[in-house]
Amino acid sequence: MIKLSSLPELDRRRTQVTIENMLERYRIYKTVTFEAREAATTYSYNERFHGPTHAVSDQTASIASYNVDVPAARRGYCEAIDSVVDRLDKREQQLVRERYMRRDEMYDYTIYNHVFDPPVSKDTYVKIRSKAFYKMALALTDLGLMSLEALIKDKSQR
Repeated sequence: MIKLSSLPELDRRRTQVTIENMLERYRIYKTVTFEAREAATTYSYNERFHGPTHAVSDQTASIASYNVDVPAARRGYCEAIDSVVDRLDKREQQLVRERYMRRDEMYDYTIYNHVFDPPVSKDTYVKIRSKAFYKMALALTDLGLMSLEALIKDKSQR
């Protein structure tokens, strides 16, 4: 268990990779439509070998629960990410939304030279992104969407 009385020191690279993966999943959930499953209405002959006869399956119920649960989970995930990004500072929000949450992928260079007004240097951009990802990691841990255990800097790296 991590004590959060003092803020943990996170490995910057591992944190960036983890948050970028979560934001990529967000982008996929927002852009790729959900394909609902349908029950098969035609039966085909399946050879059935003797096995447990107490197993009961209800194809229609499992499909119905899948068609309800998966979109709800996707919506919940996207809402959680949106709420975390909404709590970031203005520049951090702008960076995350423009670079990671838009449908069309943009490059870092475009963000720090053309989106930020006034433009910032690459080093300043990296600092803004690092702060944003650190805050997001803490917030996503509070929401139970990730664990900080793998992101904490090793004592040998300090």
